[in-house]
Amino acid sequence: MARQPALDDLDRKILAALVANARVSFVEIGQDIGLSPAAVKRRVDRLRDTEVITGFTTLVRPSALGWRTEAYVEVYCESAAPPRRLAEVARTYPEVVEAMTVTGGADALMHIRAADMEHFEEVLERIRAEPFVHRTNSVMVLTHLLPANQATDLTTDPVDEKKRH
Repeated sequence: MARQPALDDLDRKILAALVANARVSFVEIGQDIGLSPAAVKRRVDRLRDTEVITGFTTLVRPSALGWRTEAYVEVYCESAAPPRRLAEVARTYPEVVEAMTVTGGADALMHIRAADMEHFEEVLERIRAEPFVHRTNSVMVLTHLLPANQATDLTTDPVDEKKRH
């Protein structure tokens, strides 16, 4: 992994612009932040080379593709299941769109999308059938209060924000 560079305000503004619209031109970004398109490109190239930017993607509304049910599932294991094993299990199920180890009582948290409640229940039963899973706890998503790509203000330096509070 590349060494992470210190980000200045211009880098953060470029990142915020690209997160808001990955198709925005370097000309438009430059006009908004006071840099030439070439300077914006150099900065974007550096951010890509140092893996601050890890890719560009298209966001799709899952319900448009038939994924109408969404939940977060806490997974409690019999013994300390290694993260590698939890990752292998998560990759087994296309319905698991995110998985992470967490602090607290649960060993892992899985973000699951399903066609409907019946489909979700089938996925949950398959996860529960894994030999190291002791129990699960599910939380169904009703409404998204923040869009996923806007949950963090990328123009804010977290170190400065931490000092403010």
